[in-house]
Amino acid sequence: MKKFPIVCIGGSAGGLDAYIRLLQNLPADMGVAIVIVNHITQVPTQLHEVLPRFTTMPVDLITEELLIEPNRVFIIPANRDLHVADGVFRLKPISKPRGWPDVITVFLRSLTDCWDGKLIAVIVSGYDGDGAAALCGIQDAGGITIAQKLATASQPDMPESAIDTGCIDFVLSPEKIAEQIVRIANAEV
Repeated sequence: MKKFPIVCIGGSAGGLDAYIRLLQNLPADMGVAIVIVNHITQVPTQLHEVLPRFTTMPVDLITEELLIEPNRVFIIPANRDLHVADGVFRLKPISKPRGWPDVITVFLRSLTDCWDGKLIAVIVSGYDGDGAAALCGIQDAGGITIAQKLATASQPDMPESAIDTGCIDFVLSPEKIAEQIVRIANAEV
């Protein structure tokens, strides 16, 4: 079974700035898988084309049954729910096609059910409150939860909703989030 940590970074509007600032401050060999779950669902993502400029880790757009590996960045495709099972990604039709999507919440719940390694959930800039409903479950499973500091988020709704759950371990700027991820990854060794 896979034992390395997974870092889920959930964001939406304004998230690109946070993703870039995070990736620029993460070493490529820390032994974690980074999964960016961007909650803008209708538009095909360009993140897998933009983000490789800001990290030396390989950046992959997730496909069905793609193997989850450390020292890589994975990007959710548009209009899909993301799950994990048996060490691979599973894509399903989006469960909430109207209104605000809950793709971050869906993925975090799948991780708590199906991942043996350490879990780190990070909620960054975005509208609405996607992800918030799963944060207490991440903590209950022994994971770490982090929200972007509101003053550093161009759209503070998502991190604010996360903080309001009472289930956030750290509230940090993207650069400090990266430092915390490195600390947690190093503690695994």
